[in-house]
Amino acid sequence: MRGRALILVENLSVPLDRRVWQECTALYQTGWEVHVICPRGAKQDTEPEAVIDGVHIHRYPLRAATGGPAGYLREYGSALWHTFRLARRLGTFDVVHGCNPPDLFFLVARAMRGKGTRFVFDQHDLVPELYLSRFGRGEDLLYRAVRRLERMTYRAAHVVIATNESYKQVALSRGGRRPEEVFVVRSAPAVERFRQVPPEEGLRRGKPYLLCYLGVMGPQDGVDYALRSLARLRDEHGRTDWHAVFVGGGDTFDAMVALSRELGLADAVEFTGRIPDEDLLRYLSTADVCLSPDPLNPLNDVSTMNKIMEYMAMGRPIVSFELREARVSAGEAALYAPANDESEFAKLIAQLLDDPDMRRRMGEIGRGRVAGPLSWHHSKAALLAAYDAAVGSR
Repeated sequence: MRGRALILVENLSVPLDRRVWQECTALYQTGWEVHVICPRGAKQDTEPEAVIDGVHIHRYPLRAATGGPAGYLREYGSALWHTFRLARRLGTFDVVHGCNPPDLFFLVARAMRGKGTRFVFDQHDLVPELYLSRFGRGEDLLYRAVRRLERMTYRAAHVVIATNESYKQVALSRGGRRPEEVFVVRSAPAVERFRQVPPEEGLRRGKPYLLCYLGVMGPQDGVDYALRSLARLRDEHGRTDWHAVFVGGGDTFDAMVALSRELGLADAVEFTGRIPDEDLLRYLSTADVCLSPDPLNPLNDVSTMNKIMEYMAMGRPIVSFELREARVSAGEAALYAPANDESEFAKLIAQLLDDPDMRRRMGEIGRGRVAGPLSWHHSKAALLAAYDAAVGSR
């Protein structure tokens, strides 16, 4: 056994959180004893304790925040208390691996530091940018508080894991870390999991084309931009030859369903909520164009979108807004509308619907990227190098 690792995550349950689960299994397969503390899921991952593929999972009940920042303060406070409670009874660890948000898990690592534990900070989100993008309150008192917590987390970490080069630059500049302390572990789908299945014409609901959105539905995720773009596709281009499916859930799910009705799209748009992987493969295998409508804001411009990686793994062409890291991920597998321009987004959808050769070519490019330079094989090597650096620093 190479050591004991404790992975802390608050944003999703495990193994639903695919990035965290890939990290867990990679560590276990290379000799680590892996424990995870995370919240319970609503419909899956509901057991308080589980051992899956050798990974020990410890889950706590958590009520997700609603509304403004006060709800998140309650959620994060509860999550931190449960995490401390569970970690205390699990004994000592060589590595505490904290996945943000929130930027609070350094407190757990600090409580264990006297026992020689090393802290690995896995920065899934830039929380200050997330705050600005989600709440639109500017650089107020709470913004300054989350900036301070981020600085404290950087300072406490022995090693930082960044999801892309943009996040690495933040760790070097804002976090004051040295280049040898920061490792880029990109979120990359396991390509063997994203296999093509026969397209199902019934999913198109009698239309020639199927459009697909996959992902979280929060205030910063752009589902509203996608819906308004689809209304423009109908109104400005006279296109009603498509059906659209939105897969996923989140804080704004009900609001987005209501918006689709307000825009007169109720008969053309379907919301599935979260669905099993088998159904996801059915939709993505049938989709003609996939949507990545994340608008330009301080967070989205520098973040890697999991949906883009998964669209590419399924060989689907993508329409995205012009975002720095979206272009790094997708390259020529996507068409890019000017930031937040819904009319141009609709125009690019129409362009792809009319060009099957372009769709096929873009799909092949995307599949090649996630199977090659952006594959999990490279990310796994960086993850293990980060652990070696953390443990070697003792």
